[in-house]
Amino acid sequence: MPEKTEEAVPHGGSVMGDVLFECFAAGPLGCNCSIVGDPVTRRGLVVDPGGDVERIMDVIERFGLTIESIVHTHAHLDHMYASAALHARIGAPLAVHKADRRLWMGFERQCERLGMTGEPTPAPDRWLKDGDDLACCGGVALHTPGHTAGSMSFAFSAHRLLVAGDTLFLQGVGRTDLAGGSFRQIERSIVERLFTLPEETLVVTGHGPNTSIGYERETNPFIGRFARG
Repeated sequence: MPEKTEEAVPHGGSVMGDVLFECFAAGPLGCNCSIVGDPVTRRGLVVDPGGDVERIMDVIERFGLTIESIVHTHAHLDHMYASAALHARIGAPLAVHKADRRLWMGFERQCERLGMTGEPTPAPDRWLKDGDDLACCGGVALHTPGHTAGSMSFAFSAHRLLVAGDTLFLQGVGRTDLAGGSFRQIERSIVERLFTLPEETLVVTGHGPNTSIGYERETNPFIGRFARG
């Protein structure tokens, strides 16, 4: 979840390049679930299936995709609430960074703390690493710790698209007061990894509206140009 400012200026963007893309707020906690696909090969990814499996399936079928992997920006329950159900439906491998292993394996305990019932989730099929090829649309996994130790962002540079999870928000950053969180790490992840991307890159956040790298580089009150002097 994001640290929020009192004022947030809406800012969006458009995906550049030839890519199939749809994102919507899924599940009881409104995590932004993204489906990315190649219109030629019809190979695709599902990022952060936080719920609404039938809606995810509708997008997959409408795009005519074969899902290569179900990838997670991190292992908080709202980003993996429907992972087990989706995995059972399509058989695609589950992937997350190994530093979030304890969170992943503690999914049911996370649910219990919020009074929710969670379906047991299989162990990940793949541990993501920094620089991993996502085998779809030129996507690359970026290790961007700070919100959790294993937080990832997924960059599709040819399409000026970044799925940032709970690392970067519209005029905000991810919470760093939870287990594995560190403001110093999230600041470094954003400034040294994400802010080096082209300014027109569309940023799909983990919750709430999209933003862009250029907009956040200039205006983000936590790590933007003015905040950093």
